[in-house]
Amino acid sequence: MPNKTRVRKYIRHPADVPIQVSLELIGDDTDDSADETLTNLSLGGLSFISGKPLEILTTVRVSIPVLEQESYLTGKVVWCEKSGDGFEIGLQFEGKSDLYRLRMIEQICHIEHYRKQIKLAEGREISPEEAAREWISKYADEFPSM
Repeated sequence: MPNKTRVRKYIRHPADVPIQVSLELIGDDTDDSADETLTNLSLGGLSFISGKPLEILTTVRVSIPVLEQESYLTGKVVWCEKSGDGFEIGLQFEGKSDLYRLRMIEQICHIEHYRKQIKLAEGREISPEEAAREWISKYADEFPSM
């Protein structure tokens, strides 16, 4: 049975900014990709809910719509746990370009979360660019470094 206690080294992805991931098994001859729901995103990797379990150390390619169409991340399954009707799967990324892209996605999600919070708290609608400038000036120093 996997150890459910994992040490969190990075900040959590805001839950109110949903991201879909498209999953492709590397080395699998079938064209079996699926849209999965991201549950957690950090500098070290991500986790998502899947309808089927994946073997530990399976290499997968993940595309995330926030990135350009041709961009993807490649990671390894490091844990897989039963969760409701599906499975929560944890991926780890190691390549510098993957880590950089993951960090950019993480920041975009936090900026979008900030936009929503400003609208709720202050009734003020701001553009993504304005939100990015404000978020960077207030919170960028607290963001974990690479």
